[in-house]
Order: sequence, then structure tokens, then C-alpha cells
Amino acid sequence: MPVSHFTKMISWPARLVPVLLVALTACAGDETLSAYGAAGKTWRLSQIDGAPFSAAATLEFPAPGKIAGQAPCNAYRAESTAPYPWFDTTGLSSTRKVCPELLEETRFLEALQTMGEAEVTGDVLILRNGSGREMLFRADG
Repeated sequence: MPVSHFTKMISWPARLVPVLLVALTACAGDETLSAYGAAGKTWRLSQIDGAPFSAAATLEFPAPGKIAGQAPCNAYRAESTAPYPWFDTTGLSSTRKVCPELLEETRFLEALQTMGEAEVTGDVLILRNGSGREMLFRADG
């Protein structure tokens, strides 16, 4: 077989590589934090920046790419689609009740929206950002 025919035989399958890579990426499934130990648990905030958080606040991962929870006053939800170990929040919305812990709620939600990295180890979830801020959550149970 002449070399030119051999080259043509090799180049045809080589053209399929990009198509196969796209197909495999589409089949990869959930790569967010919920697929790495965070789903199926209620995470209770215990610290922000190393200081105890006295109000009640939770974080849950109800579905791939989604977060939800209870801030000190209001329920909230957002999208979180960054692949693990990254963390992001987009489209955060909450109910609008007024309560005595509204300042703590604002502190919690503002901090949550600045987090960019996550670490899950057993019943501990740590969110942090590049500015040195950190949120420590513990799983119920």
C-alpha cells in the first residue's frame, strides 16, 4: 500500500477526535459540588472568616447546578454551575421577610456570593475566595 493511501486512512479517523471529545464532554454529567459529597445534606453555617456565626443559616444542593437554603430570615436559591472545586452563585433570589437578624442575613448572603472555591471533607464544607474570606459549614446529622 502506498504511503499516500496509509496517510489518508489515518487522517479520516483523526478528524473524528474533536467530535468524540465533544460527545464525551456532553456525557460527563454533573461536575458541580453536588456531585462531590455536598448533595443530600443540609449544611449549617458555623463560621464566617473564623468567627462564630450566631444566627441560623443553611445551604443545600437540591439538584445539579442549584443551591438553596434558609438565611437567618428568608429562604434563598441560586444557580451554582462551576465544576468542583470551584464554586459560584448566579441569579440569587430570596423571599423578603423582615426579622431581627436581617443584618446577619445580609452578611451571610453577601459572603456567599463572593465565594469561589469549595472543599468537602466528610461532614465539613468550606467555601473560600481569593481574598482570604472563608465560610465553614457542618452537615446535619
